[in-house]
Amino acid sequence: MKKEMRYLVPGDYMADPSVHVFNGKLYIYPSHDWESGIPENDNGDHFNMKDYHVFSTEDPMQGEIVDHGMVLDTKDIPWAGRQLWDCDVAEKEGKYYMYFPLKDQNDIFRLGVAIADNPAGPFIPQPDPMKGSYSIDPAVLKDDDGAYYLYFGGLWGGQLQRYRDNKALESADLGQADEPAIPARVVRLSDDMLEFAETPRPVVILDETGQPLKVGDNMRRFFEASWMHKYNGKYYFSYSTGDTHRLCYAIGDSPYGPFTYQGVILTPVVGWTTHHSIVEYKGKWYLFHHDSVPSGGRTWLRSLKVCELEYDEQGHILTIDGGGE
Repeated sequence: MKKEMRYLVPGDYMADPSVHVFNGKLYIYPSHDWESGIPENDNGDHFNMKDYHVFSTEDPMQGEIVDHGMVLDTKDIPWAGRQLWDCDVAEKEGKYYMYFPLKDQNDIFRLGVAIADNPAGPFIPQPDPMKGSYSIDPAVLKDDDGAYYLYFGGLWGGQLQRYRDNKALESADLGQADEPAIPARVVRLSDDMLEFAETPRPVVILDETGQPLKVGDNMRRFFEASWMHKYNGKYYFSYSTGDTHRLCYAIGDSPYGPFTYQGVILTPVVGWTTHHSIVEYKGKWYLFHHDSVPSGGRTWLRSLKVCELEYDEQGHILTIDGGGE
């Protein structure tokens, strides 16, 4: 299904949008692409991402997009190495908590927290990464009971294949084609929002027979870009398949899963892959994502997009044409 699309920040390269409603407005928290001069590779070394901006709007399809400026920079993070990839923000008791992945000085991705007094920042980073954290792409769910859950993980450059059972391996292992796929992780956050309250758990995605998706099922298995939203009381876990360039989703009855695969949200875009968020605002649902059309297809210079998202009567998301291959 083709949908009307809008580029949100045509004057700059922004990607990986996390979007939430705060104080009656939509706030957009993207990563920020810069020219790096580094040849493209599977580890993502060509992504020169060193700061975050925050944007807001009251009408994502036609209204003004307000740039609140730079709100966090790697030079202000004490443990920083390089590469601020996708982030997310949650509100609790009037404070705003930004969760971000960043390579430390040993080039290992950890997750950090930065705090602000309003959703437009600026965000002040904590002095150390979260204990026990690893990999990339944090996404936060505030559940109806007031608990907060953090989803994270990404393969290849996201380093998730370096871990099993939350412990680092001596060598990275993507697994054999017939083995269960490497899952994203989910963990409940501590009351102060600064640490894990428990050991992270696997986010298991099942096929139609109730079996976990396999490593070789790269048209459906998780790769990166976790997002969680609720619709009609169900938990919708959505994600990117990475090297097959789809956004897919699975549905469960608990924030921990398991989740049963349902289908494709967005077919491939122009660019290597995409990363997204799904949010309801003023009675409509929106899919925020990115592609590389404005940069001529250069996958490390991406641009934010938005379109409306729809469900059928059974709660299935109607597949949107991404406009790529």
